[in-house]
Amino acid sequence: MRVPVCYPLLLAVCCVLAACSSDSVPGAGSSSAASSVTGGAPETQDQRILNAMGQALGQNLASAGLSADELAFVQRGLSDAALGLDAVVDLEEYGPQIQAFMQQRVEAGAEGELTLATAFIEEQVGIDGAERTESGIVIQEMTAGTGPSPTAEDTVQVHYHGTLRDGTVFDSSVDRGEPATFPLTGVIPCWTEGLQRISVGGKSRLVCPPNLAYGPQGRPGIPGNAALVFEIELLEIVQE
Repeated sequence: MRVPVCYPLLLAVCCVLAACSSDSVPGAGSSSAASSVTGGAPETQDQRILNAMGQALGQNLASAGLSADELAFVQRGLSDAALGLDAVVDLEEYGPQIQAFMQQRVEAGAEGELTLATAFIEEQVGIDGAERTESGIVIQEMTAGTGPSPTAEDTVQVHYHGTLRDGTVFDSSVDRGEPATFPLTGVIPCWTEGLQRISVGGKSRLVCPPNLAYGPQGRPGIPGNAALVFEIELLEIVQE
């Protein structure tokens, strides 16, 4: 799986934007300048990059489970800082509280997600052809392979499609149209174990419990304690 955008990016960008609000910027402190959040479909390369920047920030905020009303306050602070407008909140007072606030929100969301993930996994066990391993992975063979199976130390080339329990796609080599190559020592435990049960040319569906995926911390775009579903086709065991 691709390396996701890391959480420190959020803090780094916030710090840069906050610094802009305290520097000498043309228009800073102007009460006539209004803070606004606008934007349509990006048309130019720069606009697409800026949209990607927003997505990166959004992914880092997703685990906090902010409502639309709460997100509006984030947008106001970001816009004011980036445009050099007067801040409506003292950053020196409230900035140090960001980390604890995010942690509390993430933990609360992860607790609720664990209950939903556990129920989802139990449902998946009941699907015809599904088998639960001793570790808790639910595996369903979709296409039988004819080649060898990898070991935990092998590097493999695969096509995969990853979704959350509600069907939301968070990563997919299939959608990108390009297979991916990974050492099985460098992926989540669910993949390390599950790929060893697929033969070259075969395809299986893996339902990964949270403790064998990204656990309570989650990842940008993946809630804490989320159960993950992968459809994985093993194309090749890479000879090094």
